[in-house]
Amino acid sequence: MTSPRQLIGLSILCASFWPWSARADQPMADAAGAKFFDKEVKPILQAHCFSCHGGEKKLKGGLNLTSRATLLEGGDHGEVIDLKKPRASLLLDAIHYKDKKMPPRGKLPQAQIEVLTKWVEMGVPYSDKAVVRHGPPKVDAKAKNFWAFRPVKRPDLPAVKKEAWVRNPIDAFVLAKLEAAGFEPAPPADKIALLRRVTYDLIGLPPTPDEVKAFLADNAPDAYEKVVDRLLASPHYGERWGRHWLDLVRYAETDSYERDGAKPFVWRYRDYVIRSLNEDKPYDQFIRDQLAGDELDKVTPDSIIATGYYRLGLWDDEPADPLLAMYDDLDDIVTTTGQTFLGLTVNCCRCHDHKIDPLPQKDYYRFLAFFHGIRRYGVRAFETVAAASLRPIALPEEAELQKKKIAEHKRRLDELAKKIEAIETEIEPKLEGGEKDDFKFPANRPGIVSKHAGGLVTFETFSKYRGLRLEREKLEKNAPTGMAQALCVTEVGPQPPETFVLARGNPQAKGDKVEPGFPSVLTDVGPVLPTPQSDAQSSGRRRVLAEWVASKDNALTWRVIANRLWQHHFGRGIVRSSSNFGYQGTPPTHPELLDWLASEFVSSGTRFKAMHRLMVLSNTYRMSAQPIAGPLAKDPENDLMWRFNPRRLSAEEVRDSILAASGNINLKKMFGPSIYPKIPAEVLAGQSQPGLGWGKSSPEEAARRSIYVHVKRSLPLPILSAFDAADTDATCPVRFTTTQPTQALGMINGEFMNDQAKVFAEDAAKNAGNNVQDQVRAILWRVTQREPTAKEIERGVRFMDRLRQDNIAAPEALRLYCLLALNLNEFMFLD
Repeated sequence: MTSPRQLIGLSILCASFWPWSARADQPMADAAGAKFFDKEVKPILQAHCFSCHGGEKKLKGGLNLTSRATLLEGGDHGEVIDLKKPRASLLLDAIHYKDKKMPPRGKLPQAQIEVLTKWVEMGVPYSDKAVVRHGPPKVDAKAKNFWAFRPVKRPDLPAVKKEAWVRNPIDAFVLAKLEAAGFEPAPPADKIALLRRVTYDLIGLPPTPDEVKAFLADNAPDAYEKVVDRLLASPHYGERWGRHWLDLVRYAETDSYERDGAKPFVWRYRDYVIRSLNEDKPYDQFIRDQLAGDELDKVTPDSIIATGYYRLGLWDDEPADPLLAMYDDLDDIVTTTGQTFLGLTVNCCRCHDHKIDPLPQKDYYRFLAFFHGIRRYGVRAFETVAAASLRPIALPEEAELQKKKIAEHKRRLDELAKKIEAIETEIEPKLEGGEKDDFKFPANRPGIVSKHAGGLVTFETFSKYRGLRLEREKLEKNAPTGMAQALCVTEVGPQPPETFVLARGNPQAKGDKVEPGFPSVLTDVGPVLPTPQSDAQSSGRRRVLAEWVASKDNALTWRVIANRLWQHHFGRGIVRSSSNFGYQGTPPTHPELLDWLASEFVSSGTRFKAMHRLMVLSNTYRMSAQPIAGPLAKDPENDLMWRFNPRRLSAEEVRDSILAASGNINLKKMFGPSIYPKIPAEVLAGQSQPGLGWGKSSPEEAARRSIYVHVKRSLPLPILSAFDAADTDATCPVRFTTTQPTQALGMINGEFMNDQAKVFAEDAAKNAGNNVQDQVRAILWRVTQREPTAKEIERGVRFMDRLRQDNIAAPEALRLYCLLALNLNEFMFLD
C-alpha cells in the first residue's frame, strides 16, 4: 500500500503543470527566481513527470500544482514544502532517497537534485509563463504565433547612437542591444588574432607564416576583405564547413552494433557535401538533393549520391524484432530531418503527444509517412545491402578512368592467356596416353602440369605457370565494373505501405490511419501527393516534403540555418539550442537579428558564401575576445555579444594543425575513399577482433585532413575522440568542449604526437639550419603564427640547452621542444 509520504513525493515529481498567471494570493517571483524556474526547474519536472495533478481532472492526493499558492497549500496529507526549514521539506526527502524514493524508476542525477534543492531553498518561485499543459497539445492561434513559428518578416534596422561603429546591418542589431544595456562593444582584435580567427573559421587551418606577414604588410583599407575572399575561394572551405554539416546528419562510415560493418561507397556522400559547399550550391537545392535527389525532374549522379543521407544512421543487421527495427530506422530519419532542417524535436511524439511543443502524436506519423516507402538499408548479408542501398552512377570524372581500367584489365588477361598457352603448348607434345587426351580439357591442365613439375617441365617453369594462372583467376574474379556505384535511398515501389498511429510507439498496436502531412502548427495546407505511376521506382512523397522544407515561405528552415551559420562563426547560436526551436528551446538573444539574417539569406539566393562574407566582415565579428570587467560581471555568458567568444580548436582542427605545423599535412589530395591513420595496438586490442575493419594507409595518405579519416563508430581515432569529435549515433548540433586528462596525456605521450614532433623537428632543422635560436624562432612562428619575442626564444634555447646537458642528443632535444610547442595554449586556442 502506498504511504502518504509516497503519495506526496509522487505528487511532486510526477506532476503536469497548468498555464499559470500571477494572482493576488500568489506573489510574483523576482526576475532571477522566475528565470531559474523556467531554465533549470521546469525541464526537470517535465522530463520526469506525468499528468497527475493538473486542474482539469481529479487531483491525486488532493495536491494541486497549478500555482505556487496551491503547491504551498499541500494536499490531503499536509504541507509538502516547509518555507521556514526548506531542507525539512518532504520533496527533498523523496528526491534524496532518504526514506521514500521518488521518482520510483530511478534516482535523479545529482545535478538535478541540487537544482530542485536550490529551488526549494529559494522559496519555490514560479514564473508567469505557461509551464506544462494538461492534456494533448493545443495547435491554436496562440501556438502558431510562437516566435519560431511565425512567418519571417524583415525588420527595420534599429537606431543607434554610435553610428560610426556600424559596418553592416549585423552591427546595428548588436549595438542596439549593447547600448540599451549601457555596454560598449569591445575594441577591435589585433590583426594576427583576426587573421587566425577567420582562417580557422573558414578553412579550418592555421594561416601560414607567409600569409601572416603579407597581411601585416598590407595596409590597404580592403586588406582584410581580400583575405576573406581568398579563403572563401579556397577548396579547403568545403572541407571545413562540410564537417559542420556531417555532424548534423550523423555521418559515419560503419553500421555500429556488434559487427559494425563498413557502409559501401559512403564516402561519396562526404565528397558531395564538400563539393556542394565549394560550388556554393543554393541551400534550397542542397535540401532537395538530400531529401529527394532520386525524385527530382533532373536526376544526376550528385543527386543520387546526396540521398545517401538516408543511409548514414545505425543499422541493426540482426534485430530481435525486425518490424520494430524498421520503425527505429524510420524514427532515426524523422529525428534527423526534423531537427536538422526544422529545429523541431518531432521525434519526441513517437509514443505520445509531445509533452512540451504543440506537436500531436498524429503529426509524428504523418511526417513519418513521407518516408514509409523507404527500403531498409539491408537484411543482413552484403548482397541485401547492395540490392537495397546501392545504385550504379555515371560520374563524368570517372568515366574515362573506368574505360582505361576495363581496357587494361582485358589487355592483361590476353597477355596472361598467351603466356599460359605458351607453357601448355610446350608440354603437350611430351604427354602420352590418356594424359594427352585429358589435356585437351582446360580444367585438367593445371593438375597435369603440376604432376610433371621437375620432369617434363622445370620447377622454375612450373612456378611461373602457377603464378600466371593465379593472377588470371584473381583478375577474372575482380573484373572492373562498368559503372561506379553510390550508397543511396531506394523505395519499395510507387505504393508505400499504409501508415498508422502506433500506441506507445508499438508497431503491434495500430491506431488511426494517417496520410503524409506537415506539422500542423506550421501550416494549415496539406501536401498534394503525386499520383503513383505503375512503373515508378518511388512514391514521389519525399519530393513533396523536400519542396515544402525548401520553400522560401518555411520560416523555420531559414531561421534554423541562419542560426547555424551564426553559431559556427560566433561560438554559439542566437538560439543556443540550435536544433530545438520549440517551447523548451532557448529563446533567441537577438530575435530581430535572426529574422533579418533569415530574410537576407533567402534574398541572397540561399547561398552560404554571401552570408559568411556578411558575418565575418562585420565589426561584431572583428571585436577582441579580451574580457572587460563591467560587462563580464553583468553578462558573463556574453548573451549581448559585447566581445568575441574565444574558443578551443575543434578535434579536426587540432589534428590538422599539428600536421600543418610539422610541415607534414597533405593538402594536395582531396576526395575519394577514406584514410586509415595508424591507431596504437593498445587501442586496437580493445576490439573483439583487434584491427578488424581498420586498414593501413601509406604515410602520405595518413597525413591528409581529418575529414577524410574513416569514421568507424566502434573505433574512433583517439586524438579526435579525445578532443570531442561528434557523436555519430545521432544528429550532433553542438560539440561540447571538455577538459579531460586523456587530452594532456595524448598530447604529451601519444604515438601520433611524438611521431609528428619528430617530423616537425627534422623539417625545422632542414629549413632553419643548425642555429638553435633560428630553430626556436621558426618553430614558434609555425605554432603561434606570429613573430616570437626575444624572451620566448631565449626560453626555448635554455630548454634545449638543459636537455643537452642531461646528455640528450641535439636532434632529440629539438624533437622534445617541438612537442612542447605543440602543447602551447596559444596553439590550441583562438581569441
